[in-house]
Amino acid sequence: MASIPLRAPGAPWRIAAAALLALATVAAGPARAARIKDIASVQGVRNNQLVGYGLVVGLDGTGDQTTQTPFTTQTLMSMLSNLGINVPPGTRLQLRNVAAAMVTATLPPFAQPGQAVDVTVSSMGNAKSLRGGTLLLTPLKGVDGQVYAMAQGSVSVGGAGAQAAGSRAQINHLSAGRIPAGATVERSVPTPFADDGRLRIELTDADFSTARAVVEAVNRFFGMRVARAVDGRVIELDAPPSPDARVAFMAQLEDIEVAGSRAPARVVVNARTGSVVMNESVRLAPVAVAHGNLSVTVSASPVISQPGPLSSGQTVVTERADIEVRQAGGALVHLDGGAQLADVVKALNMLGATPQDLISILQALKTAGALTADLEII
Repeated sequence: MASIPLRAPGAPWRIAAAALLALATVAAGPARAARIKDIASVQGVRNNQLVGYGLVVGLDGTGDQTTQTPFTTQTLMSMLSNLGINVPPGTRLQLRNVAAAMVTATLPPFAQPGQAVDVTVSSMGNAKSLRGGTLLLTPLKGVDGQVYAMAQGSVSVGGAGAQAAGSRAQINHLSAGRIPAGATVERSVPTPFADDGRLRIELTDADFSTARAVVEAVNRFFGMRVARAVDGRVIELDAPPSPDARVAFMAQLEDIEVAGSRAPARVVVNARTGSVVMNESVRLAPVAVAHGNLSVTVSASPVISQPGPLSSGQTVVTERADIEVRQAGGALVHLDGGAQLADVVKALNMLGATPQDLISILQALKTAGALTADLEII
């Protein structure tokens, strides 16, 4: 296989190609350019998730209620046995300073033994807080059951809380925390990096036009046919044979800008918080919308029934329910089609709807075919 020349950033042909690309971009109108590293990733170069089970000690009386979480006591007794301390059978431990926790971490690609990674510690019992606790040595395993890291350290909790005399105040979440650089990698994960002489990159969003644009940009940059599209997501590249040249090749490849790349139109709706986010590719066709609010109010008032004089009856308290239905009128509003995101936002603001109402309107617009975007509800 022929070696691939690595171009210097200041080469004259690069300047000429950049000038032609800029001229073509101006002639075609405004277009968004993105680097390949921002829209694609190298196949096989990925993170790996790790998980483990451990104990957090040193809590200020905010640990697990061991009578309700017996697994915490079992874990503590097993740990003490491994340390040479024999707890008499039948002993009921009432510990308030210990909590069982799940420990998670992400092993980055090319991680080597001795490298430190961050871990997240989450309570799995009924502990009130992990603040001030220390995680004991915990093995972190991968999906194959092998230990890839060991975690230990002081848990940092971004919150505070206090309670006294039945009153309680709390800021943020106290049942989970992090240990920066709290795990040490003990085993590396083999990462295939052009083992067969070919590199494959995967687009974040499968799109045939973007795949074609990436292939054209790469071939134009290196001046030879080194890239070819396998499908709408995977692009295959001819890699240099030596590892050092391969790394230099990838460094140049990641910084290549692909002109005209556009993310798929998408509207993301968070139904729990009422948040609505849309990207620049969203389009709106002309449509008429009528929106009104319907509210139902049920109120109950107590009614006291007194027995007659000299009767053997008893006073009875009953409730009388009043139901009121209100429907706010909604005029039919014509929304002009928008080819730009600003036009879409302006048209939706004309409705004067709340974020929760806007979710229903967007779903109706998508069903009517007036909203050109993928509607994703999280």
